Amino acid sequence: MSIGHTLLGLLESGPRHGYDLKRTFDEKFGHDRPLHYGQVYSTMSRLLKNGLVVVDGVESEGGPERKRYAITDAGITDVSAWLAQPEKPEPYLQSTLYTKVVLALLTGRGADRLLDTQRTEHLRLMRVLTDRKRNGDLADQLICDHALFHLEADLRWLELTAARLDKLAEVVK
Repeated sequence: MSIGHTLLGLLESGPRHGYDLKRTFDEKFGHDRPLHYGQVYSTMSRLLKNGLVVVDGVESEGGPERKRYAITDAGITDVSAWLAQPEKPEPYLQSTLYTKVVLALLTGRGADRLLDTQRTEHLRLMRVLTDRKRNGDLADQLICDHALFHLEADLRWLELTAARLDKLAEVVK
């Protein structure tokens, strides 16, 4: 995820302080990985340097100074271009799991147990995500669906690999 583009997009609704940007980011996108304050301020500094935001005001209100940032026309153009660009699909051609299966076979350990253990872990996580989806709002439901679909694909791969283990063992040795 591009944190800079996300923060710029959040600024399109109006100027905000770094704290407000972090809070909104965490509410909308950071359920599982909230931003650190340092990330927000270093990103805003970079966006400011690149002319994508300006400081719209500084307030102190008895505490430390708080900068209020506003998006520039260049920032709006940058967000628009980012939103229009498709994300590169991840083909997962260098999978740690595949590497473990092949290494298990190469070292004579067998991969059946590894695949069973991985299948169990995938199913456990799918149950957790299904519960979260059931109890979550629409945003949670959509992000859980995305993760669940990827886990389902992994499970299909695990089953296919288990069915082909003998042949894979011949090929890798």
